Amino acid sequence: MGRTIRPQSNGDSEKNIWSGLLDSVASGKRLPEKNILVLGGTPDTQKDFLGTLASETSKRPQDRHRQKPQVANEFALGYTYQDVLDADHEDIIARLSIYLLSEPSRSFASLLKPLLKKSTIADTLVVILLDWAEPWLWIRQLRDWIRLLREVLFSLDDDVKEVMGEVMQDWQQRRRGASAYDAASNSGVAREANVTIPLSPGEWDEGLGLPLCVVCQNSDRIESLEKEQGWREEEFDFVLQFQRTILMKHGASLVYTSPSSPNALPTLIHSTLGIHSLLKRQPLKHNVVDRDKVLIPPNWDSWGKITVLREGLDVKSVSEGWSIDIQIPERIDANKSDETNGNSDVHQAGNDNVAEEQNGSLSVYEDTILNPKKDETLTDASFSMRQLEVTTSSNQDFLASQAEVMERLKADEDQQDSKDSRNTPTRSSFATQEDDDGPVEARGRVNDHIGPVQFNMGGIQVDAEDMLKRLKGRDRDRTPEREAQAVDSPDGKSQNEALANFFADLIKRGGSNSPRPHAT
Repeated sequence: MGRTIRPQSNGDSEKNIWSGLLDSVASGKRLPEKNILVLGGTPDTQKDFLGTLASETSKRPQDRHRQKPQVANEFALGYTYQDVLDADHEDIIARLSIYLLSEPSRSFASLLKPLLKKSTIADTLVVILLDWAEPWLWIRQLRDWIRLLREVLFSLDDDVKEVMGEVMQDWQQRRRGASAYDAASNSGVAREANVTIPLSPGEWDEGLGLPLCVVCQNSDRIESLEKEQGWREEEFDFVLQFQRTILMKHGASLVYTSPSSPNALPTLIHSTLGIHSLLKRQPLKHNVVDRDKVLIPPNWDSWGKITVLREGLDVKSVSEGWSIDIQIPERIDANKSDETNGNSDVHQAGNDNVAEEQNGSLSVYEDTILNPKKDETLTDASFSMRQLEVTTSSNQDFLASQAEVMERLKADEDQQDSKDSRNTPTRSSFATQEDDDGPVEARGRVNDHIGPVQFNMGGIQVDAEDMLKRLKGRDRDRTPEREAQAVDSPDGKSQNEALANFFADLIKRGGSNSPRPHAT
């Protein structure tokens, strides 16, 4: 018996209509999600960047007691998020998912690869953090991060690379000096946006497939570089020109920030990601005059604008050298091995890498902006080649050399002892130096070993030597009258002599028969 199909009831059709309406409303209220990859810096400077990027405190009553999102950036790949508020701080217009990485280690490449998907490429921005505390390391840090990004991009699937190519083509075709949002806000500018402007020399030569923004933090330390390191305007202009030249090759933007003064970092990041407030439009204007508030928007710079700042920098050589610097070493070795049919060894490949680094623009920058923390003894060619060699001797040779040193020291010590023995008087000479108490040398040695001779008389500690000196002094101070009286009284004189002899005998014997003083 065949199955009959019942016609759809009016209730089912109304249910489908309502579900479609609810889905459309829900999709309309869904927040746009943007991704930011923050590379470089320390956990503390990364938190400073997040604080500068965050919007002002929300004025909504329901958010006053709301806890801020936690920042987990202590180990490997960190994560946090931020809500972007409208100009009136009432509505949330977008949510930022922020991933943070501090070290450009190749072992972290596998952590970045899952973040780059076809669905997220168009809404992803890469931010590299630099610090004015160490401007002499900037170009080397940029090179390491660019190499890591290129390694990740080379490992992506072909369909993801195709989407990246479309994103880069869209960025290249944007009108220089205006974002897509600004172009859509003006009909005349919108018509110009459809016109493809040819790229200037050195622009977008090394696209990364993602928009890039370089943030130089703590620009308030510029004054300390002038006072402590003796920097002049030439050094600051050279650093800025060098950065602008190499960032042009990636279509990147540049901004200097300081925690003590307002800056255009939030406006630059939001406009790059396509986040704009419908209530208040904040213009993004370049700034190359204030050296602590530099702002270079994407697609604005050119070689002509760079050379106007100061003459002397060969922007073409710097641009070409940067293309050599950012090449991944393994790919350089692979290309060279293919050219030589695999006959080059590892040592030759390492020398080729050193040659590539010397021919790049990194060496030009580091030769001009010197690192004051680098030891002067390590500025030779061995340091640049990272080949510090130390020659060591065998254990037997080392012990033999130490034995010779010990024998030489022993001979010197014996010679010194013999000189001292010839210059030291003999015991017989000391024996001639006597006083009323006996030989001086012998008595001095006894006193050195046992200390002063003391004994207890009626509960009072008496120093025999001191008592003897007092008795002798009393005899010397006696007047003739007292001496006469002493003659008449022989018993008193005999008593004094007996007492003096008693104390002298104690000193000569070293106090061996006298009681020792009790510890108090």
